[in-house]
Amino acid sequence: MKAPTPVVLARGRVRLEPLVAEHDLDLLDAAQDDDVWRWLTTRPTTLEQMADLRSSHPGLAWAVVVDGRAAGSTSYLDVDLDVSGLEIGWTWYRKDLWASDVNPTCKLLLLTHAFDDLGAERVTFKTDALNTRSQAAIRKLGCVYDGTLRHQRRRPDGSVRDAAYFSVLAAEWPTARDRLRARLAD
Repeated sequence: MKAPTPVVLARGRVRLEPLVAEHDLDLLDAAQDDDVWRWLTTRPTTLEQMADLRSSHPGLAWAVVVDGRAAGSTSYLDVDLDVSGLEIGWTWYRKDLWASDVNPTCKLLLLTHAFDDLGAERVTFKTDALNTRSQAAIRKLGCVYDGTLRHQRRRPDGSVRDAAYFSVLAAEWPTARDRLRARLAD
């Protein structure tokens, strides 16, 4: 597997651009809804915090640009070249984009890049075990439930979360890709 590097990925009205300071103002505006941050550990509320979050990000982050405006973010995380795997995560969008074409489009772009361009053998997704909306969206992508890691991290309220893990393997990718393309064609 090749190491991922910043690249622009686009399909239809969705464009994934490497996350830079020019996205911060739009992202801060997109981040105003409490529901967006319910399951994430860090919520930026100022431009300074958005810049800090961007600069401390542990992976390769993209701004999700929809119809010309940054409306969320998604990332490659935990890249492991030894096993040719990576995680797609830290994904969030403006609430009005939930249940739209945006998430399946982003995932089609990121999975296509991971498997077809980088040569990944496994792509992992994880979410809070209580976040049933996210789990349903991950399953709709064609991911397989791998299990639950108990006591994975602290939630913002101080409680400890369990993380539900899902993955797609290279051998499963053609079926998952066709499923995503069919969803987006409807």
